[in-house]
Amino acid sequence: MNFPLYIAKRYIFSRSKNNAINIINRIASMGIIVGAMALFVVLSVFGGLKVFSLSFTNEIDPDLKITSTYGKSFLITPNQESEIKKIDGIVSYSKIIEERVLFLFKDKQQVTYLKGVDRNYTIVNAIKKKLFNEEGEWLKPDTYQVIVGYGIARDFSMGILDFENPLQVFAPKPGTGAIENPDQAFNKVDVLPVGIYSISEDIDSKYVFADLGLAQELLMYKPNQISGVEFKLKPNADENAIDAKLKTIFKNKITVKNRAQLNESLYKMLNTENIVVYLIFTLVIIVALFNLVGALIMMILEKKGNLKTLFNLGTEIKSLRKIFLLQGTLLSLFGGIIGLILGIILVVLQQRYELIMITPTLAYPVVFTLNNVLIVLGTIVSLGFIASLIASSRVSKKLLD
Repeated sequence: MNFPLYIAKRYIFSRSKNNAINIINRIASMGIIVGAMALFVVLSVFGGLKVFSLSFTNEIDPDLKITSTYGKSFLITPNQESEIKKIDGIVSYSKIIEERVLFLFKDKQQVTYLKGVDRNYTIVNAIKKKLFNEEGEWLKPDTYQVIVGYGIARDFSMGILDFENPLQVFAPKPGTGAIENPDQAFNKVDVLPVGIYSISEDIDSKYVFADLGLAQELLMYKPNQISGVEFKLKPNADENAIDAKLKTIFKNKITVKNRAQLNESLYKMLNTENIVVYLIFTLVIIVALFNLVGALIMMILEKKGNLKTLFNLGTEIKSLRKIFLLQGTLLSLFGGIIGLILGIILVVLQQRYELIMITPTLAYPVVFTLNNVLIVLGTIVSLGFIASLIASSRVSKKLLD
């Protein structure tokens, strides 16, 4: 049997004759357990908040989206569409046009995005689940119907199916040179809101959805001229392979972005928050591990006579140090496991019974992941090993003499 490991386990499970040392050991163990439990719970909570925050963008963002690298729009040919359909991993795709235009309703106006979409849009995106109208239907093709966000409808004090007060859309005419008559500088069309969607405060004030043909007519685009294509992929599809094939089809004149790249700033903010929270709670654990260092040093001083006997019997100093290194590391491991078990119980209870609520109808979101378990256990054991290494370095020939 490994001699230092055997002695280390005896020291862990045996009580000291000095009651003060027993109290210090309990405090050090409790610090590790509480630190591990707190770190796991906080990581699970912030993981849940991340999933909750991204759920809003997932309602409207596709798995992949291509746009022109060299301008606002590009042409897509029937041959390119047939090539897209042959790509393995693509469930469906939707051609879109996005452009900022001016909306007028009665005496109010607002500049926001008109998003022209084709009939496949509701297959690519799950926005239809967030739609509110009498029939629960999406836009009818080749009509002047539009779907507006709740924020836009609120700002305009606008309802749906208001035939007496149409929503007016103005888009500047393409071209160059001076404008002699301002009335001729814009294309205008009257549209009829037939539905309202509600996703999040930002998105609800950003888009007005219309038929692709209406957007092409307003912006004076050609029938095959679009500003982007959005894709729905199969689960576990190879994004890199699809990216390469799309760039080949469009001769590297497009930019391909996945969902994370479309919301790069949001993902960076959420990831930064997770890192900051992890570092803060790691600092708390480091402070708690000072108790472990103190407990090991007190143990070394108490067992000084036993260590001297072992040294005189031929045990090397490095083996004596290894005893306390293993003792501290095992204490950290056992404390981390117990803390993780308690943390997992709390997270599962919150998921199942919604013990803590943000609002009367919304519970604090938490996510249980194996990744968090490994992060917490790795952090506790690593820091415990370092603390034990510092404490065990006190064992020296000078101390025994």
